[in-house]
Amino acid sequence: MRYKIFISSVQREFADERRLLADYLRNDALFRKFYDVFIFEDLPAKDNNPQTAYIEDVKGCDVFILLIGKEFGFEFADGSSPTQREFEAASRHNKYRLAFITNNTDTERQPKTNNFIRSVSDSIIYNTFSSPSELLSSVYSALINYLSGKGELRYEPFDKSPNRDAEMTDISDDKIEWFVRRARAERNFPLAIEDGKEKILTHLNLLNKGKITNAAILLFGMQPQRFFLTSEVKCAHFHGSRVQKPIPSYQVYKGNLFELVDQAVDFVLSKIDLAIGTRNRSVEVPTAYEIPPEVIKEAIVNAVAHRNYDSTASVQVMLFKDRLEVWNPGALPPELSIETLKHNHGSYPHNPLIADALYYAHYIERMGTGIEDIVEKCLNSGLPEPSFIMRDGFVSIIYRKQGVAFDKVKDESGSETAPVNAPVNAPVNAPVNELLERLVFVIGNDELTRVNLMQKLQLEHKQNFLKNYIQPAIELGLIEMTIPDKPNSRLQKYRLTQQGIDLKNKLQNNE
Repeated sequence: MRYKIFISSVQREFADERRLLADYLRNDALFRKFYDVFIFEDLPAKDNNPQTAYIEDVKGCDVFILLIGKEFGFEFADGSSPTQREFEAASRHNKYRLAFITNNTDTERQPKTNNFIRSVSDSIIYNTFSSPSELLSSVYSALINYLSGKGELRYEPFDKSPNRDAEMTDISDDKIEWFVRRARAERNFPLAIEDGKEKILTHLNLLNKGKITNAAILLFGMQPQRFFLTSEVKCAHFHGSRVQKPIPSYQVYKGNLFELVDQAVDFVLSKIDLAIGTRNRSVEVPTAYEIPPEVIKEAIVNAVAHRNYDSTASVQVMLFKDRLEVWNPGALPPELSIETLKHNHGSYPHNPLIADALYYAHYIERMGTGIEDIVEKCLNSGLPEPSFIMRDGFVSIIYRKQGVAFDKVKDESGSETAPVNAPVNAPVNAPVNELLERLVFVIGNDELTRVNLMQKLQLEHKQNFLKNYIQPAIELGLIEMTIPDKPNSRLQKYRLTQQGIDLKNKLQNNE
């Protein structure tokens, strides 16, 4: 099948680049078998009405390539430009759109060009370039992906491909065991630990002709980052609404995909408001985060599951004063758009084998409902509707709203006063930081196991919890073990010391 490419830009800009792209695509041994290219210079003269120029050609194309530089171009009476109208026509007719923008600053561009770029970035992924060779390289990769998505080029997905450097000894028995226990409990996974590592991996399609696949390493490897350095997750917390140095809190997490998700979620939860209520209406103390933990987890799991692992970039989780942004180096499949993500749609996982394992462990659902669930849960929690944009990758933006957590807990506890919450910006190295204050409130007058405490705080990563909560609380004399002679006992519980009780009372009284 042949596909038509329409290249759009301000006519006074990119004459050389348009010709370069057209000549390359027409002469390349692979691309000339699949693509017909249309540029301004080769199209026949149109009628004298500039409002309709080339729109029919846009409607008839399969791939729409947009080049944006400094100029906005000719303006119609309503202030729009031909290039803008062509892009809007391509969007209305669901064309596969690619945008490439020069590396100029906002001050170097015309104001309307900046506005146009913002409207483009809200709907599609764009790449930047500073030279014709960079542009050609980006277009090449994008058009290869298009042909692959159409089934014209057939090769094994990244996660199914065997890794020539990996051996069975690189797969962790402990991580396999953890997965099987969880998958059996959550999804009735049919195999047991006794079936053995090789059989379990075979059942999950994680062996390819006897070789360890990339997915197996990412899911169960002892050191996944030894094979895929950028599979790590970078988390940063900013007190303001933009990226600004010095960064108050920055962590780079390593491990398998399950550990990466748990660590990143716990990072965000430790930085946002947690409201803790009273027992007025229940024996359980109600707690609520300002952003529902399941929303945070869904956004991070989506980033990890659907990212492009061939990219040299890592997933980034950035918490600002007014929002949470989760970015991944990935793209939407041709079948989907930002708008269709918010409604019922088919599931098109970028890494299907990774998605299967995450499903068995109950980290995701199969039916492609992740984005829809995020929107619904945010709205039900009193938060603004989240945004999803393409910005050199896919970005989920969850907006924060002060007081949401307090209102929820107040309703659940029946308390007339807002629940106590420690200062969000308390210094991490303070003698008693916010995390320890949260722990003190959650324990209250009870004796609770580690599992109970993690459940109440809705945390997942055991080692992070021990390191950031339990160990420092014991060292500061705020809590104690009920069985101090057997610290690793399965019956071990934790309770407040007199010092912990004094701190709880002091915080409750807002002293």
